[in-house]
Amino acid sequence: MNITLRQAIHQRVNNKSNEELKEIIEDSIGGEEKVLPGLGVLFEMIWQHTESATQDELVSTLKAQLEKK
Repeated sequence: MNITLRQAIHQRVNNKSNEELKEIIEDSIGGEEKVLPGLGVLFEMIWQHTESATQDELVSTLKAQLEKK
């Protein structure tokens, strides 16, 4: 059975507690580059189910961080 990266990530995080999800994210940030696609999938899930105002806040935060560099 072939599954997509999105499906594999979804299966990995499905039924995790809030604490477990936070740990997965925190362990992935700053880790090996091979985990970045997984973070992208998680971000995609968040983005698709977030209100426009929150999306605007996320974009503003990203822009501010990019301008610091």
